[in-house]
Amino acid sequence: MDRRRFITQSSLAAAGVLLAPYSFAKGTDGFPTVRIHESKRKFKSKAVEKLIAEIKKKTGNQELAWMFENCFPNTLDTTVDFEIVNGKPDTYVITGDIDAMWLRDSSAQVWPYLPLCKDDKELQQLVKGVIHRQAICILRDPYANAFYKDEEKLSEWRKDDTEMKRGVHERKWEVDSLCYPIRLAYGYWEATGDSSAFDEQWFSAMKLVVKTFKEQQRFNGHGPYSFKRRTTTSTDTLPMDGYGNPAKPNGLICSMFRPSDDGTIYPYLIPSNFFAMHSLLQLSIIATNVQNSLDTAELNGLVKQITTGLAKNAKIKTEKFGDIYAYEVNGYGSCNLMDDSNIPSLLSLQYLIPLMKDDKVYQNTRKYVLSEENPFFFKGKVAEGGGGPHVGADYIWPMSIIMRGMTSNDDKEIKYCLDTLQHTHAGTGFMHESFYKDDAAKYTRAWFAWANTLFGEFIWKVYRERPQLLNA
Repeated sequence: MDRRRFITQSSLAAAGVLLAPYSFAKGTDGFPTVRIHESKRKFKSKAVEKLIAEIKKKTGNQELAWMFENCFPNTLDTTVDFEIVNGKPDTYVITGDIDAMWLRDSSAQVWPYLPLCKDDKELQQLVKGVIHRQAICILRDPYANAFYKDEEKLSEWRKDDTEMKRGVHERKWEVDSLCYPIRLAYGYWEATGDSSAFDEQWFSAMKLVVKTFKEQQRFNGHGPYSFKRRTTTSTDTLPMDGYGNPAKPNGLICSMFRPSDDGTIYPYLIPSNFFAMHSLLQLSIIATNVQNSLDTAELNGLVKQITTGLAKNAKIKTEKFGDIYAYEVNGYGSCNLMDDSNIPSLLSLQYLIPLMKDDKVYQNTRKYVLSEENPFFFKGKVAEGGGGPHVGADYIWPMSIIMRGMTSNDDKEIKYCLDTLQHTHAGTGFMHESFYKDDAAKYTRAWFAWANTLFGEFIWKVYRERPQLLNA
């Protein structure tokens, strides 16, 4: 899906949408009121509002506190559709400016609320509803990345040359799409102790996840998935009759698209395979402790194959950084050295898998990703940070700056990330998909809930661990 929405302040003004700070009524803190009015919010959480009030009260940097107030609840305010269906909570979550539910985005959008669920049972039900809805989506089509709530709706992409079904928005096969629901379910279980989300439907979906991962190891041919689209954008379709470029089977899982929804160059997407390894370990723990309808021996065998494949194929020796992880490989010796800001990325591995912080190769990789040796690391007049092919050259993603801060233990670096985010929101009080390196007022996607909520998660982490950095 082409999510690009190039926006400037002048183009918004011409359309009657004003985002400059002086276009809004002033709040009590002197900043404009930009958060959607309470009467129009999709979901209200007492625990979230309590946290917002606490951080606003105790944070000396009032602009960052104001941004937190706008961004952290943005998913709840604007993107969720919660109801009870057949006696079960059901939550449909759009990304923001696109009316479809991505398995990846919906997981990431509600993830930061998990620590608050124990004190807010309604919020807990909402997250549980996301887990139920994701199981429905996976059972509909495990190769799809995005879905509609209306299961009869026909997609704007229905002419794609792939097995499109009603209710599917887009069918780009991305390994991380099936990892995120496991991460969310495991995190929910850890945070709440509630295993009732793991019902028969959910376990059926997880069996399909395992089946799909094994198909895309491609030990026995291409498997059932192929994809072609009539387009002039090369990253929106797959070569080789829709199966992607060749890969030598080695235990890794082929991902034909990246988390950006751009096609891979080489099918073994390394960050996504690390994520899959970790997610399958979490699924094995659930299967061992909750019930035994999943074959734990099969799960552990799959983990071992992926782990071995990563050990043999993921590392590349460089003169400047030593051993680093490649972004993509093909099993034949070819590799793609870069990083993309969408998560999972190489930079985000420590965020997704905390034990990676002790991995020397990861630390070397992090240095590479944050250097100009990475072809998608941009430096400009207003900021430096990661980008990616999806939007194009010279556009920095706030998500990359947030992830840099989230994976750092250095006060100076974290403070740099906070300062950069504070000075590049273009007066809107919200995060964006990307902004131009020399002018933050040129940005894409005014309403991108994942980036907003992730920013809120970052601020909350700093508030807990390094509150002094929020007082400047």
